Amino acid sequence: MMRVVGLVLALLALATPVAGSGSGRALQAQEDVGAPRAEAPLTLLQINDVYSTVPIGGRGGLARVATLKQRLAAAGRTPFLILAGDFLSSSVASTVFKGEQMIAALNAAGLDLATLGNHEFDFGVDVLIQRMAEARWQWLVANIVDVQTGKPIGGAAPYVVRTFGTLKVGFLGLSPTTEGIGLADRTRLRLIDPLVAAGTYLPMLKAERVDVVVVVTHLTFADDRALAERFPEIDIIIGGHEHFPIAAAENRTLISKAGADARFLARIDVNRRPSGAIERFYELVPVTGELPDEPGTAAVVASYEARLGGELDVAVGTSAVPLDGVSQRLRSSETNLGNLVADVMRADTGADIALVNSGGIRGDRVFGAGALTRRTLLEIHPFGNVVCMVAVPGRIVLAALDNGVSRLPAAAGQFPQVSGLTLRVNPRAAPGSRVSDVRIGGELLDPAKTYTLAIPDFLLTGGDNYTMFAGVPLLISPLAGHAMVAAFEAYLVDRREIAPVADGRILIAR
Repeated sequence: MMRVVGLVLALLALATPVAGSGSGRALQAQEDVGAPRAEAPLTLLQINDVYSTVPIGGRGGLARVATLKQRLAAAGRTPFLILAGDFLSSSVASTVFKGEQMIAALNAAGLDLATLGNHEFDFGVDVLIQRMAEARWQWLVANIVDVQTGKPIGGAAPYVVRTFGTLKVGFLGLSPTTEGIGLADRTRLRLIDPLVAAGTYLPMLKAERVDVVVVVTHLTFADDRALAERFPEIDIIIGGHEHFPIAAAENRTLISKAGADARFLARIDVNRRPSGAIERFYELVPVTGELPDEPGTAAVVASYEARLGGELDVAVGTSAVPLDGVSQRLRSSETNLGNLVADVMRADTGADIALVNSGGIRGDRVFGAGALTRRTLLEIHPFGNVVCMVAVPGRIVLAALDNGVSRLPAAAGQFPQVSGLTLRVNPRAAPGSRVSDVRIGGELLDPAKTYTLAIPDFLLTGGDNYTMFAGVPLLISPLAGHAMVAAFEAYLVDRREIAPVADGRILIAR
């Protein structure tokens, strides 16, 4: 049984509150003079996995986060804003500005401290170091070292100590080392296991006689739990990577994750009682339109949004041929645009084969030969899907293909567009046994052989009835993969001109 000392949870906007949830008045009462939370000398504010400077679906927005921080400061609190990784990429704006817009907006919002997530490496080490130099906050990275300097990447500190009133707090930063960093960049970096790095630096923090230990991570929840189990001296883990809110207690350690895109902000008020016990008062605050935009941050965000409008019309490549994106044909047969999208996914991941549902390819028209702009790519891929890679036996590949063609001759969004393989389809056969003569690299599919397969995250989670991917080994997860639009742009920039054809990958008996 877990025993929690000095931890008060007041979770808002969660379907199942953890403990201590109450009415708005009850939460407001925590601010009253003499209330335990009101006596806390430090208010930690957490966001993580923030890919947009502006609200999405009415929630989030960095200008609103800035307002919340300023209001707390005006009320006499000591707000300290922390970002637990993943914000330089991936989004359409980040594809254009390579994360510059995120640095500028977070500078304006008053970010105090951040660690690196896997997506900070999407544009390579050189761009990352440039972005780190542009930031006005403290970078905290203990386990990614630049081999040229022998110090943490980009001049980051492995840990820092800050004093808030009578409270002395040590902060340690841990980043992921198992995904997101390309092979070329890995030769320039020394990657240290997060648990090993924690074992090195936590004694140094304790030697500085800190009252509270806060570890800022971008690790999986399982890794955060392992960290808390091994190092019970950690009072708080402010984590990222998962895209949904988590508040959990592992022995005496509070683990917090605030979701994605600043839809929520986690507030943790911290105090030390005369007995030495550490109190942590937790609240998950929805970031909605009820919070007005802070003008300075809003102006920075608006300037980049205005520039983005023009950048969307910039050509990133050229097609020498028209691209057939008519939905009726895409959803019932192979087309050259379908082949192109599948080829993009396969090139992005290096997978043996790729499969995409035709319903994920939009526009419903023939895109004329000529320049392809970012706006065109968004028209083709408006959903924000992410390219993933799985390892699956041939029998699952066959099951996926059979599902894709199961509604023929009707046009359906689940119809597959493929790369790296060919197949024959008999639409008159019973669903589930329509696919035959599947060849990968020219060789017949082996039901027992393992293949690497690139798919959009929509299929990974069972969309369009692709339920066969449940529980398969993930090589590139939705949290580590590139946005489809970003992968598409990179493909075009690399090749400059394309001329995709419908080359007989899917042969349908009519």
